[in-house]
Amino acid sequence: MMDIEEKILNYKKELDFFDEPIDKYKYLLDQGRKSRDFPEKYKQEVFLVKGCQAQVWLVPNYNKGTISFLGDSDAFITKGMISIIIDIYGDRSPKEIIESDFGKLNMLGLDNILTPSRRNGVYSMLEYVKNYAKGYLEV
Repeated sequence: MMDIEEKILNYKKELDFFDEPIDKYKYLLDQGRKSRDFPEKYKQEVFLVKGCQAQVWLVPNYNKGTISFLGDSDAFITKGMISIIIDIYGDRSPKEIIESDFGKLNMLGLDNILTPSRRNGVYSMLEYVKNYAKGYLEV
């Protein structure tokens, strides 16, 4: 299994394939379309990520020392971002998530195609991932 940095580099390689910002944008939309089905029962306030322009739900699942995530959004571009975040940081130990350098996501160059409010939403999603990991660190 790839570690967090390898996953980020893999996404960077895929995104670098596209020259035009619109193609990178379409890539994010495709990630959202390909994401796993999200059970309606989790569309609750408790799983709603605050600080996002769109509605975003992030559900942690802690099992045998690792955290996986389910995520969804009512906007496809945001759904694509949460799908990538879940893929990168899911199925990891809380310690691995907390110790990772979240700044490495900047390598993806998405700041160029995301609006400031969507970038803020991504930071909020990452904060939730980190906070969930901290909550399970003591388990």
